[in-house]
Amino acid sequence: MESPDNSKVAFFKWRYRHYFSLKEIKGKNLYVKCNLCPGTKCFSTSVTSNSNLTKPAQTMTELHKLIARYVVENMLPLSTVESDSFKSLLAKIPARGGIGPPCRKTFSKYIDTEYAKMNVELKKTFNELEYVSTTADIWTAYNKSYLGVTVHWINPHSTQREKAALACRRFKGRHTHDNIALELDNIHSHYGISHKITSTVTDNGSNFVKAFKKYQPVEEDDSENDEDEVTFTNMNDALKNSVGDDNDNDENVGVMITLPPHQRCASHTLNLVSCNDVDKWLLSQSETKAVYRSATTKCTGLWNKASRSTVAAETVDGIIGKKLLVPCTTRWNSFYDSLARICEISLVELNTIFSKFGLTAMTEREHQFIREYCTVMRPLTLALDIVQGEDNTFYGILLPTLETLMFKTLELSSGLQILENLPEAVVTAIKTRFSEVLESEDALLAAVTLPRFKLRWLRTQERKDKAKASLLQRAGTSTPTCQLSTDSATEDDFFSFEDEDDTSATAESQVIDYFKSGSHGMDSLSRYALIKNISLRYNAATPSSAPVERLFSLGKLVFSPKRNRLSDEKFEKLLVLRYNHWFNG
Repeated sequence: MESPDNSKVAFFKWRYRHYFSLKEIKGKNLYVKCNLCPGTKCFSTSVTSNSNLTKPAQTMTELHKLIARYVVENMLPLSTVESDSFKSLLAKIPARGGIGPPCRKTFSKYIDTEYAKMNVELKKTFNELEYVSTTADIWTAYNKSYLGVTVHWINPHSTQREKAALACRRFKGRHTHDNIALELDNIHSHYGISHKITSTVTDNGSNFVKAFKKYQPVEEDDSENDEDEVTFTNMNDALKNSVGDDNDNDENVGVMITLPPHQRCASHTLNLVSCNDVDKWLLSQSETKAVYRSATTKCTGLWNKASRSTVAAETVDGIIGKKLLVPCTTRWNSFYDSLARICEISLVELNTIFSKFGLTAMTEREHQFIREYCTVMRPLTLALDIVQGEDNTFYGILLPTLETLMFKTLELSSGLQILENLPEAVVTAIKTRFSEVLESEDALLAAVTLPRFKLRWLRTQERKDKAKASLLQRAGTSTPTCQLSTDSATEDDFFSFEDEDDTSATAESQVIDYFKSGSHGMDSLSRYALIKNISLRYNAATPSSAPVERLFSLGKLVFSPKRNRLSDEKFEKLLVLRYNHWFNG
């Protein structure tokens, strides 16, 4: 047994003994008190413990990484490292050779170096992938515009969805389709993923739509007759004519630009259905126009009163015990959420608030209109929340979501009085705006290759058989007798399988079991490998551009008014490092 004298000697040989006071020795344990911490609590440690008595001091590399993690993850200015309070804090951290915190210039160079390392690692990751997808959008703040791009893929080994930010690059000049195409192509080419992108998701802006429409790769014609035809053209005439061909004053003449397939953001499209299409329908119907206007006008007056006066807000809280929600034009579902909060208030309490604010009372019909409106719109808002997800939201979720949304919306018609025709109008708007998706074979294959959905969301046997045939054809076999599970599930909520973990570790075994079909000229594992490849290709994409908008949300915190002198390059590096959590590894 270690004698007390030997234990005491071990303590006094400890390099960090000046931070602690020795209080007691019991056997091989030392009881010490930290001199830096308040209170009287003691800590115990073993004399022979390597982790306590001989823990090595931080190296300069380790210290810089800890500082970078603190600064970048909390989106603090680089000047933090020169703060006296920050230096005092770091002085308490043992470091080899007495090294201290870096100066701002040194720390800035360290950030540049780590950003370069991160890019190298991303390129290595992309080299091992076959399919990726990207999202893109333009953000304007403090009279500066930035083009943001995020990339998404499925890890072929774990089947987990992964993501990274590629850029938040300063975008100068007009937001024309040509300039957008050039910048996107540069970013994709920089990371060597141009030929691997299955689709790029953007909002419905005309400049993005035109850019992708114009710069799609030209499909080669394999016709034998074309190979024998030779056409001679005067190059001088061709060059002269090419100058005046583009009415848009294309500044990128001669630059070879190729963009991947384009996919419109499902979240933006559903929001257009929720706001524009429903609003137009309500105002176009004689039986709903008056009550819609009167109800929303009274609600708007209530929101204005409650949001602009602290006394009014206290009055509302005193009557209903909660605050009113106020619609925000830049936030999806905010109008619905605000009306849903009013639905929670009884008509008596609601009119009590109106009376105290000196506003016209709400009628029973207007209150019923709001309740029916929220009833009809609830499935749509749930669908919008689903498709704007990120970590577990594959492209294959889009088609089942739309199909379920239309089915559940139409089911509501029988329980309505004022808005009995609104569900059909909502479904018509969905079919119009998502016509391409609803007929897309790619969207179908993405859905049926997800273990979460399989064929359960298809409501007729004919559609299930058609989906099976399409999948088997893509998988390399035309055998139509493969017995895939077609059990229909009850859907009490939006999806009956909403609580299942679609990215669990058992996803691969689920797919293998699901696609086993006996002997059809291809063993089950070979067929699974082909089907898995189909899923990796089509589900690499996301249905929404919400990820890049979350990048901009972080940008608002980094690019604050007090930091408007931050260079564009440094801003991009800090933001991308933060989004990718580079220093957390």
